[in-house]
Amino acid sequence: MEYLATTSFTTLLSFTASLLVLAIMLFYFIQSHKNVKKHPLPPGPKPWPIVGCLPTMLRNKPVYRWIHNLMKEMNTEIACIRLGNVHVIPVICPDIACEFLKAQDNTFASRPHTMTTDLISRGYLTTALSPSGDQWNKMKKVLMTHCKKSVHQGGIVNLRTAAQHYCANLTRKMLFNKSCLNHIYAFCISDFLPSLIGLDLDGHEKVVMENHRIINKYHDPIIHERVQQWKDGAKKDTEDLLDILITLKDRNGNPLLSKDEIKAQITEIMVAAVDNPSNACEWAFAEMLNQPEILEKATEELDRVVGKERLVQESDFAHLNYVKACAREAFRLHPVAPFNVPHVSAADTTVANYFIPKGSYVLLSRLGLGRNPKVWDEPLKFKPERHLNEMEKVVLTENNLRFISFSTGKRGCIGVTLGTSMTTMLFARLLQAFTWSLPPSQSSIDLTIAEDSMALAKPLSALAKPRLPPQVYPGY
Repeated sequence: MEYLATTSFTTLLSFTASLLVLAIMLFYFIQSHKNVKKHPLPPGPKPWPIVGCLPTMLRNKPVYRWIHNLMKEMNTEIACIRLGNVHVIPVICPDIACEFLKAQDNTFASRPHTMTTDLISRGYLTTALSPSGDQWNKMKKVLMTHCKKSVHQGGIVNLRTAAQHYCANLTRKMLFNKSCLNHIYAFCISDFLPSLIGLDLDGHEKVVMENHRIINKYHDPIIHERVQQWKDGAKKDTEDLLDILITLKDRNGNPLLSKDEIKAQITEIMVAAVDNPSNACEWAFAEMLNQPEILEKATEELDRVVGKERLVQESDFAHLNYVKACAREAFRLHPVAPFNVPHVSAADTTVANYFIPKGSYVLLSRLGLGRNPKVWDEPLKFKPERHLNEMEKVVLTENNLRFISFSTGKRGCIGVTLGTSMTTMLFARLLQAFTWSLPPSQSSIDLTIAEDSMALAKPLSALAKPRLPPQVYPGY
């Protein structure tokens, strides 16, 4: 009896202690949850039940202009717009942007699930568009450890490579009419009300599926042919990114990537990564043709640093601060897209004293950051000199997120080194090789922005005359 009494007492004591521990844990959980929730949501329009602000969004196209006008009316640098059951958090303040992507990078390192990104990434097999997880880690490691070697080991960026990328971009634009890029995160109704998938109320799904079909028709035969060349032994040396992806092996000697993974990653790079350099170069030339004194300064710097007896090389970049300042200013003033690719909150949290619910889509505004009048003097004016005054060596990246050329944090652009080199090379060689002027009977370049994108409404046309000795040009 004494043994049973002792055992019962011990059991009761253990049970009581367990309850006490659970009670303490529950108390602290509730308190911490209250501490997060006691902060208000960022300011925003009052949402309707269930649908949120979707009806208003549908009446205001393009959506990015509606969002920026809304924030201007509310005089806020962070907002909360509920679309369906999703809290969309646009941000135009660099300090707040750094809180999201630096101070709380782990919380905001994932991507949203959308119909378009699922389709383009073939079920989230890629890096940039895929949510956090094993597949994202795998593909990120592949690109970080293997593909970046071609940049660091190769030394000089070949102009032919840059030109091929640029021409590939032009080809894609002609084939796809830029629609696929514009629809990656285009505020599709079914992304915020998944029950409506298949109804295609805004025509988004039809456009995306048709463009994806065209992309596959364009890319897949090339990839299949290359895979077969390696399989048959007809190809033995890696020459480009596709070769690298095909030839990667796991520890057992088997192909590291499936055909679908290769196709998805190539498509993602083609759709999402090529536009940025060409967009910056086009806008820079457009602005400089309207301000010929800037064009003259950039050309004079190239003549002083490089001369006219050879073409500019990557080793010259460190001494071309004014040229890089022009490119940097184009990234600031004329971003390739109005918003960065969305980040998703993995948990309830607080940013800038506002409550950010789990599952929120955080949109860093490339347009709002780069044109924020609290950050930039004369924000709508193209002034390369502003970058010369603030840094000794001009770079195209912006770690403090005062604008976004190539993003930062865990989701920062993996190809930033290649992207900056490609942009500088393309821009510098076009400046060096030709004397640029306005077309006949044209007094200035029309800088009107396209209705459905951030590109020039009319593709840039200019008069180009060779300015170097004939023997300097490739193929002479």
